Amino acid sequence: MNKQKSWLERGFHAVMYELCAMALLVPLASLVMEQSLLHMGALAFMMSTAAMLWNVVFNMLFDRLEAAMGWSRTVGVRSLHALMFEGGLVFMLVPLAAWWLNVSYWQAFLLDLGFFAFFLPYTYVFNWLYDTLRAKLRERGGKPCAELES
Repeated sequence: MNKQKSWLERGFHAVMYELCAMALLVPLASLVMEQSLLHMGALAFMMSTAAMLWNVVFNMLFDRLEAAMGWSRTVGVRSLHALMFEGGLVFMLVPLAAWWLNVSYWQAFLLDLGFFAFFLPYTYVFNWLYDTLRAKLRERGGKPCAELES
């Protein structure tokens, strides 16, 4: 299977990842943080914008690393992928959450740990499902959105 993805498909992947996550996470975070859906939704939008950019860049770099190392998508490689992706987000999103929620960096970090507890398995499952569905589409002769631009 050709693992190379175009920028269009990478963008599609990132948008789907974030939309599915927001649909699950915003109502839950609103309840836990005792904030309005609108306030938590705005924070989620800002965080997801940063995360989408990180998603596209990180996945492109990880694909190159995977190819250079000759790895296949084993449980270990998928786990490493999820850990590295989420670890990068901690450094970007804690200051944003602290500012938006008017809390300390420590409180924002604890909130981010809660997000990490959600996103670590979510990242693994989402990417596994995406790869599986992409492979099945290709087996049936369909074209992922990446190939529609050519």
